Amino acid sequence: QVHPQESGGELVQPGGSLRLSCAASGRTFNRSRLGWFRQAPGKEREFVASITWSSSNAYYADSVKGRFTISRDNAESTVHLQMNSLSVEDTAVYYCAAAYGGSGPLNKLGIGSWGQGTQVTVSS
Repeated sequence: QVHPQESGGELVQPGGSLRLSCAASGRTFNRSRLGWFRQAPGKEREFVASITWSSSNAYYADSVKGRFTISRDNAESTVHLQMNSLSVEDTAVYYCAAAYGGSGPLNKLGIGSWGQGTQVTVSS
């Protein structure tokens, strides 16, 4: 079981950048797909990005492609989300998520572990 803990959320101006980090302790980290979801007020939690255990494949929501980059460091048991060209529509609580094994992008229904979330606010 992986136990994700996010950090890095804060207030940023439109057009700015932010890097979220997730420390995910647990014996199965190196065999888990990891990713990020987000939830804005009044909306469903949605997929943002995920990465396979070997980093061979990364997946992105259409709304963040070209702006966000996900990466992981298995030696440090961390996963990061670099967010560039942020807009007010990116304002949400961002959750780190893990799923043991499997392939392809993370699906909300298949998540084994969720973090507590970190608030990202994009505003001038």
